[in-house]
Amino acid sequence: MPGAEIEPKQESKQLTQDELVSDIEQTRESLARTIDAISDRVSPANIARRAGDRVRERIAAVDPVMAGGAVVVVAGVTVAWFLLRRRRS
Repeated sequence: MPGAEIEPKQESKQLTQDELVSDIEQTRESLARTIDAISDRVSPANIARRAGDRVRERIAAVDPVMAGGAVVVVAGVTVAWFLLRRRRS
């Protein structure tokens, strides 16, 4: 409800000061890891490196026989085009 006060969650047991300090330290460490992970993800250098890695993976996945066949076909079409163009002149 709007305007209703939210009461803090009650712990079932009282924590000692040492337990509270330990809990705070664990929370800080967790936040530090999260911030490091976020900064790693948004770093322009890391984004470029990951994009380059994906391109290299895709190139490595290409079948060399199929790629060679495609090169032969393109070369053949290019030679045929030049010969036909020369014949018309």
